[in-house]
Amino acid sequence: MNGTTWPSRDDAWALVCEWTQNPNLRKHMLAVEAAMRAYARRFGEDEDLWGLVGLLHDLDYERYPSQEAGHPFRGVEHLRALGYPEVICRAILSHADYSGVARISRMEHALHACDDLTGFVIAVALVRPNRSLAGVDGPAVRRKMKDKAFARAVSRDELLHAAEALGVPFDEHVAVVVDALRGIAAELGLSA
Repeated sequence: MNGTTWPSRDDAWALVCEWTQNPNLRKHMLAVEAAMRAYARRFGEDEDLWGLVGLLHDLDYERYPSQEAGHPFRGVEHLRALGYPEVICRAILSHADYSGVARISRMEHALHACDDLTGFVIAVALVRPNRSLAGVDGPAVRRKMKDKAFARAVSRDELLHAAEALGVPFDEHVAVVVDALRGIAAELGLSA
């Protein structure tokens, strides 16, 4: 692998499947990949690169589910050993606030903004009677954000701050993510 050609998506997916058995965690990584690809298109960036970052960002989470256990450092260590480009490794490290790697690039900000929001949007869809993304939009997400018992591990302030750091109004950010997830709704176990 060299700096001009990214690792293949198939190889990255095989790596995800090797490291991650939990189907919901795999779905999360697919969701972030889809959202990152959508943002790459929106910003005129490299869709394959951004997609790989989204797909691989939680590679080690099942094995090392916390800062103390080594997430995301262990996964990045493995990616580096495989020859993955530093731009991918750095972006993955930047999504963890405690990593010491500040988010600088638009891609790094997009990863941070898409990570928790994809999970929150999916949670909103899953509590709908038809388990569907239909009707999930900025106002629907904001209503659920007011319910502190719903997806309580997700920081509402961080969702808003991440969109702001990306430079996208929150409701617009939700729309980008929801549209991206609709494209893979079947893989996520949802209706579009």
